Amino acid sequence: MTNGNSFTAYRKSSVLTMTSVELIVRLYDECIRCLNRGIHFIETKDYAQCNQNLMKSREIVESLQAALDMSVPISKNLDSLYSFFNREIIAANMHKDADKARALVPFITELRDAFKQISTMSREQMAAQARAGAVPSLPQAANA
Repeated sequence: MTNGNSFTAYRKSSVLTMTSVELIVRLYDECIRCLNRGIHFIETKDYAQCNQNLMKSREIVESLQAALDMSVPISKNLDSLYSFFNREIIAANMHKDADKARALVPFITELRDAFKQISTMSREQMAAQARAGAVPSLPQAANA
């Protein structure tokens, strides 16, 4: 196996063994990375790369939104936030507005940090928080 194939296999294995919370953190990280790249490409007037990165960040937000369990109280709030993020990413992309995209980064970073904190909690603490409606519950597969 070549080094490139080994790395690809490693990355696939690491994603497949992540908990759902770890995967959410990884998605937030990628969304932030794409937003920052989109901002950079707006500023350097590389609009094709800007569009590619902002669209990828939007796809990530849409994926996070589609995965929400709406029976969990916090999901309604996250749904509203994700809708807002999508509208703002579209507007930033359409108008090539770096400031509009830049304004989203702290919000998404704060969500990522909250999920990072959740990932350090024990399963019992997460279950208690989920019962209280404070955090989304983990899918059954991740609790096993």
